[in-house]
Amino acid sequence: MASDNPDVIWPCYAPFEVVVHNTADDCWLSFLGKVVDVTPLIEEHRQERCVLPLIAMAGKDVSHWFDERTGDIQHYIHPETGVKVPYCPHGPVPDVSVEVPATDWRPVNKPPWWKDEKYQVGVLTKRVRPIRIINMLCPFFREVQLNVCCEDTFSESRRDTPSSTVTQAVTHGDVNMRYTDRAVIMSKTLDENGIPDERDLFTDLGLPQTYYIPSIFLYYNDDLKYFNFVDDEDESHMYDDCYVRKRIK
Repeated sequence: MASDNPDVIWPCYAPFEVVVHNTADDCWLSFLGKVVDVTPLIEEHRQERCVLPLIAMAGKDVSHWFDERTGDIQHYIHPETGVKVPYCPHGPVPDVSVEVPATDWRPVNKPPWWKDEKYQVGVLTKRVRPIRIINMLCPFFREVQLNVCCEDTFSESRRDTPSSTVTQAVTHGDVNMRYTDRAVIMSKTLDENGIPDERDLFTDLGLPQTYYIPSIFLYYNDDLKYFNFVDDEDESHMYDDCYVRKRIK
């Protein structure tokens, strides 16, 4: 249920990115793999009681409000009327009909907010992965640990890099990244670059998940240890690489 429209490519967000949007003036929620910004909805119903549950759960996951099979709000059988009614554990929310017959009932002539894509800002990552960025360029800001979405490419993961200098250097092509002896392809994800996530294996072996965190090394493009080419996977460059190193020696 990450998206009702498969043609739209949504950005991925980690839970720690959603939780910072936790006020009535900046309210995000996540549910069933979606991330939505309900700030305009709160503003629309500002004087109504129905927005209180949204504000109370701002920045949190509310998947328990919804049926995973249908993507709709949960329902239960009312103990007094015997009627199937919406289940709202924190109180009524916008676009949900009343639980019992009432004079203020009105039909909803538009998609409910949880199915309206105008509120969706992205999807929730399936897993957050830790990586270490080791800076070989200078002795300052030598190492930093990041938590990134497993679906993000390295180009997209750079938004979380604390050092803006390193970010600009990678963006302008002055620096290349390497994992072990292989160049990192910026348009691919961690898995696509052959960087495994071994935390489940560590857990099975009784080791802490932080026993080993994959390390990515930053080098200048003109570093003679790793001469950077346009495409490390192009076999023709392998011979050029050997030739350059031979000449240097």
